[in-house]
Amino acid sequence: MIKLLIVDDSPLMRRLLSGAFVGDGGFAIETARDGVEALEKLHAFGPDVVTLDLQMPQMDGIDCLKRIMLERPCPVVIVSALTEAGGTATLEALEAGAVDFIPKPSGAVSLAMDEFAPILRERVLSASTANIRSASRLVERARMRLKSVRESTPSRTAPNSSPVVHPAQCGDCLVIVGCSTGGPPALDAVLAALPENFPWPIVVAQHMPASFTGPLARRLDRLCTLTVREVVRTEPLAAGTVLIARGDADLVITRRSSTLVAASVPASENYRWHPSVDRLVTSAMQHVEPSLLVGVLMTGMGNDGAQAMAQLLKAGGRTIAENDETAVVWGMPGALVKNGGASRILPLHKIAAELVAWIP
Repeated sequence: MIKLLIVDDSPLMRRLLSGAFVGDGGFAIETARDGVEALEKLHAFGPDVVTLDLQMPQMDGIDCLKRIMLERPCPVVIVSALTEAGGTATLEALEAGAVDFIPKPSGAVSLAMDEFAPILRERVLSASTANIRSASRLVERARMRLKSVRESTPSRTAPNSSPVVHPAQCGDCLVIVGCSTGGPPALDAVLAALPENFPWPIVVAQHMPASFTGPLARRLDRLCTLTVREVVRTEPLAAGTVLIARGDADLVITRRSSTLVAASVPASENYRWHPSVDRLVTSAMQHVEPSLLVGVLMTGMGNDGAQAMAQLLKAGGRTIAENDETAVVWGMPGALVKNGGASRILPLHKIAAELVAWIP
């Protein structure tokens, strides 16, 4: 029996969210109308999972989340408005320790519940098995452990000068990163630890809605020495640049004349999750020699990316799977390991150092 606490200031949303679990005998449900009541029930009810709204009176979701992580840590799934402001707040919540998020249905909410309810149940079930840790503490530990990587790696740019961003050399080279549940803090930890002179382009497929990937890219750009931006249309691959796939779409690698580019394309019905890691890796293998590709599969529900990265390893590429000790959900990297597709199985805090060692 999973004990679920639903926190939302809207009586309608509390009723609809609770209704998503009606008839499922595997859940015991309690609700709270704001953060203050949520903290009371946190101790009295002892939930296994909490769904948490962010915009609430008295105590907002971020403050409530921080108290939960301090007083009685448990998996928290953010149920957030599908807006850019909601996306920014959700990223803050993920950094503070939430394990997952799900956008609230828009429009006629009650009519959208038939589609929304099974997704909510799947996310709550996944969260109930998640490794609990504060994302901010995880990122802080990773940064401290990898501080020596930056300090010991000589810069290839002149002192006090801006790094020169130039097209990828050594033919065409590329690092592909895939992640889902727990991904934003993991991306923070890995990308922020890479030196500004990292010589290969990086592309990232993080399962997220379109209104969230823009804020994610801007946040990572502030935190990293590498340039980070969202791919809205087509972007050339360049050293020193991280390209984030736009949500609700797929990212593919292709060529324009002789230039290797990343292009945002409509989501394909042939893939379950978007932006699709499998589709991204498969497209890259069509245009880049596998030995010049590195795939990194980190925390996430499901198995997206596992099949394509296993094929990449078999074709002569290299792959890294995050291990089960640090992954919030060991679904995607676990599937890669089970497929025999991982060159390395590493904790989060060692991934950036391995990339630096592989790509001098």
